[in-house]
Amino acid sequence: MLGWEFPPFISGGLGTACYGLTKALSQAGTEVTFVLPRAVSSEYTTHVRLASPTTISTRLSGRDVLGEEAFSNVTFRTIPSSLRPYVSPGSSQGSLQHKDCEKGTCPVCAGVGGLSEVDVASLLGDVGHGPHYGEDLYQQVQRYARLAAAIARDEEFDVIHAHDWMTYPAGMAVAAISGKPLVVHVHSTEFDRSGEHVNQLVYDIERQGMHNAALVITVSYLTKSIVMSRYAVPEHKIRVVYNAIERNGHLQPNPAESSIRKNEKIVLFLGRITMQKGPEYFLAAAKKVLEVMDNVKFVMAGSGDMIRHTIEMAANMGIGHKVLFTGFLRGGDVDRVFKMADLFVMPSVSEPFGLVPLEALRNDVPVLISKQSGVAEVLTHALKVDFWDVNEMANKIVAVLRHPPLQATLREHGNFEVRKLSWGDAASGCIETYESAVRTALAV
Repeated sequence: MLGWEFPPFISGGLGTACYGLTKALSQAGTEVTFVLPRAVSSEYTTHVRLASPTTISTRLSGRDVLGEEAFSNVTFRTIPSSLRPYVSPGSSQGSLQHKDCEKGTCPVCAGVGGLSEVDVASLLGDVGHGPHYGEDLYQQVQRYARLAAAIARDEEFDVIHAHDWMTYPAGMAVAAISGKPLVVHVHSTEFDRSGEHVNQLVYDIERQGMHNAALVITVSYLTKSIVMSRYAVPEHKIRVVYNAIERNGHLQPNPAESSIRKNEKIVLFLGRITMQKGPEYFLAAAKKVLEVMDNVKFVMAGSGDMIRHTIEMAANMGIGHKVLFTGFLRGGDVDRVFKMADLFVMPSVSEPFGLVPLEALRNDVPVLISKQSGVAEVLTHALKVDFWDVNEMANKIVAVLRHPPLQATLREHGNFEVRKLSWGDAASGCIETYESAVRTALAV
């Protein structure tokens, strides 16, 4: 399994998903070698192995403590890399230009796992360059691919499972040297992250990964539709496996520590403050709510390339004193902010799934989510609205804040509903996909 996030090294939902999925796979008896990019001391020139999962558990800040039994069938391998998923367009790192192939020094086509530059170039296709990702990231993606392929030479495995585009080159390289089937897991696409202004290099890697895979897993039917229409992947190659939420062992914060006495209602936005997450629609709805209700504060928890623009937008709208920006939250701080919230709002423009609403419901917070999200497919007891319809978004926020019975109903039924979403079911879906991929490979 190839992934670029795992607790405590996370910047979004992928790390949480990898945690829940590998734990469930281990408990189902599936042996997993998880290859994780992580910055390590310069004295290490090859991969290193984490001695046991307990070396991670000590830094989970009390959230769902990781034990050896839960991960008894998972071997964690770390390699010297520092993948950073998103770099602002204005970053001094600039953009990678695919221009040094003739010199043999192109970082995009650097040798991967013993493959020649020509082999790697053919795997990646005719890649270009774009403004949304830094040069260092592309170099680290290829370094990760090269070292993951080296690890694979010494491992016994039946199938390769690659999460999102940054691991697709590694997955293709491992498949090329091993002959084992590749399954790619699409948690997000470049169209979700960038809208119509996609980074061509990233898109090409995504497309190559999907087409080189034996099967493709998507986290929702919404994402399946994008994969079919935008990447021309045939429907028979796609399996939908929903994400879930971890419940066993979840530590609820002490009410005495997390509760606050307040006269104001709290509406929460929690996630990356980027175009994909729709922060400007959240603020537009907030302004409309404040026109009819004054006792409301809007909390925006997260960081991203739109943070400065969002702060300036709130100030220019005259609601800056009613919007609180917390920055990126982790661990117990996430649970504490949920305990303060009266409503969680996810106005995402395009959300392949969306784990945060499940976290909110687990913490007894009612949710308002955009219809343009995969999680809307699995939640019945949640308010839903088109991300662009800020009038309706504001109306529903006001309804929840003004009518405690509605809030209580959403909270009660939503919490019950989220309990039915199991990582065990997700693991079963992945195992069925693995078995199908292996059968297909043997038939060929």
